[in-house]
Amino acid sequence: MSSALFRKSFTLGVLTLAVAAATPAMAEFTLDSRYQDADGDLIADIPTSESDWRDPSTLVFAYTPVEDPAVYAGVWSEFLAHMETETGKPVQFFPVQSNAAQIEAMRAGRLHIAGFNTGSNPLAVACSGYRPFAMMAAADGSFGYEMEIITHPDSGFDSIEDLRGQQLAFTSQTSNSGFKAPSAILKAEYKMEPGRDFEAVFSGKHDNSILGVANQDYPAAAIANSVLNRMLSRDIVAESQIKTLYTSQTFPTTSYGLAHDLHPDLQDAIQNAFFSFDWSGTQLKAEFSNSGEAQFIPITFQKEWSIIRQIDDANGVQYSCQ
Repeated sequence: MSSALFRKSFTLGVLTLAVAAATPAMAEFTLDSRYQDADGDLIADIPTSESDWRDPSTLVFAYTPVEDPAVYAGVWSEFLAHMETETGKPVQFFPVQSNAAQIEAMRAGRLHIAGFNTGSNPLAVACSGYRPFAMMAAADGSFGYEMEIITHPDSGFDSIEDLRGQQLAFTSQTSNSGFKAPSAILKAEYKMEPGRDFEAVFSGKHDNSILGVANQDYPAAAIANSVLNRMLSRDIVAESQIKTLYTSQTFPTTSYGLAHDLHPDLQDAIQNAFFSFDWSGTQLKAEFSNSGEAQFIPITFQKEWSIIRQIDDANGVQYSCQ
């Protein structure tokens, strides 16, 4: 076993124990009533009736919300061209502005294929019929990122305890590293809760939080270090502007999946597009090489997202679909 793979399995186990201490038992995960899960794999089944299958003339793909969607339209262009070849259909890049908008677009049938960030996966699965099947990984199969609580070097903060009475920026309530994980960790390890021990504010995106700290608009923020690494590699922020106070255990990254009611043959073609894509020399490889990704690997929501569901349990999260 590689050191990266060992680190992933070991640290996830540590966090499982920490979260388990904060909640007596993990609640049952259930889907919205419009979806079925006859096989018990925790994701929506493909409809049994052919009349319920969709076969759109144009496929719509969305990557998780980022500060500059136009940049990522270019990053994904070669991959989407490959998907067009594999599916025989045009593929359109859809620049979503929020996790909520992305989930609603899939629930309404306007979004067919997507990358949902780590924390929004349970809500997307429960409420929009999202079927995740892939995740980016390194060449050796290892994967994951860490949540960091960062500050700027002039803040005078040297530890998490220094954040008492201060402002801490989160991204959104659906984000794992931008809200759910730091909330659980601060409560379990430091007995710190928002409103009582610090002021919580929301920036909307990891990019906003990182830029806010770098420019000293926020004294501290909880972010995904995979996003920070990409921003450092593009010189959007400099290492001299960021100071890390806390680094978490390793979490799964953005998952990739599709709407449950697409024609089964189309679902197979979409999945094949992910697993047959050659990253060599592509913009996707250039963008994600800083965090080590070099391929798509198969995953299941039931297994790889178990730790995220536990974190949600620790935070008392409920997946209410409207």
